[in-house]
Amino acid sequence: MKEQTAQARQLRHEQTKAESRAWWLLRNRALAGFKFRRQHPVGPFIADFCCPELKLIVELEGSVHSQPSVMRADLRRDEYLKEEGYSIFHFPNGIVLKAPEEFVAKVKRLCEEHRTKSREQGG
Repeated sequence: MKEQTAQARQLRHEQTKAESRAWWLLRNRALAGFKFRRQHPVGPFIADFCCPELKLIVELEGSVHSQPSVMRADLRRDEYLKEEGYSIFHFPNGIVLKAPEEFVAKVKRLCEEHRTKSREQGG
C-alpha cells in the first residue's frame, strides 16, 4: 500500500494538462458538493479521480489508451474496480480541454445518478 501511495503522490506532481484541468474543475467539492480525490489508490491500482462516497471513478484517456497492451491493462483494472463495487467512467482528454462545461455536466449527472441509486438501495 505504501508503494501505491508513493506512486500516487508522484503522479499528482506529474499531471498531464487534461488531468490538471479536470482537477481544477472537480476539486474542493466544486461539483455539486461531491468530494473527489485525484490519483487515488484503490487496491493495486490508482484511479485518476475518485469520489469514494459514491464509489465512482473518472478516468481520463489520451491516445496511449488505444494501444492494445494498454487496453488490456485498462480492462484488467476496470474488472478489479468493478468487483470492488466501483463504477468507472472513461473520458477522452479532449473533452476536458476543449469542452470543460460538457465534461463537468456529464460527471455531475453521473454523480447525481449514483447518489440517487445509493439512496434507493438504502446506502
